[in-house]
Amino acid sequence: MIDAVGNPQSLLLLGGTSEIGLAVALRYARRRALRVVLAARPSPRLDDAAARLREAGATVSTVDFEATDLASHPAVLDKAFADGDIDVTVVAFGLLGDAEQLWQDHARAVELAQVNYTAPVSVGVALAERLRRQGHGRVVVLSSVAGERVRRSNFVYGSTKAGMDGFYLGLGEALRPEGITVTVVRPGFVHTKMTEGLKPAPLATTADAVAEVVVDAVHKRKDLVWAPAAWRVVMSVLRHVPRVIFRRLPI
Repeated sequence: MIDAVGNPQSLLLLGGTSEIGLAVALRYARRRALRVVLAARPSPRLDDAAARLREAGATVSTVDFEATDLASHPAVLDKAFADGDIDVTVVAFGLLGDAEQLWQDHARAVELAQVNYTAPVSVGVALAERLRRQGHGRVVVLSSVAGERVRRSNFVYGSTKAGMDGFYLGLGEALRPEGITVTVVRPGFVHTKMTEGLKPAPLATTADAVAEVVVDAVHKRKDLVWAPAAWRVVMSVLRHVPRVIFRRLPI
């Protein structure tokens, strides 16, 4: 269970090599004893993530997880929950891709849609079943400001985040009567390996800074946050810009 000051005893990271997800887990691990389950494909990056968490004092186990293998997701979650309740689950897997290539390459567009939308829905439904069974839990979903108003510059990616964002906001409403909280996090540009080599956008941030926002939001049971918070104002304005003007903006 989560204690009075917001510290969980257990955490599941779906997307076990996610830099933001790992930053969240490390922040919790440094505050109290933490059991962490990392769900990802076996890789040196996964081994490194597990080692970093153990150095921070966490007890770590790993579960093989392939986002596009939808039929395997219930079994993956069964393994993740096998050692006891999970207090916090972070849904942190996803693809970015080349924006111009995506809308012109059928296979890559379908893969992105499966990983960024279909797989999170698959995981979300299976996860909700297990959280309802244990009677408590909090879910953190890493979305993106790109999904708030889809732009021409990355509309395939943005559309997948818009769909995922909407699903988890709805899931949060469905689970709220049972005391289970879903927090959707909308970061802007984050300096990670995924964005390495890309030109930083305004309000660029770091994985550690996003993790700080996440931990605070989970403690306060918020259903939606932006990282950094200034994005809330920016996107509120952009959502109301007429399309004929919006398409001319350099974004």
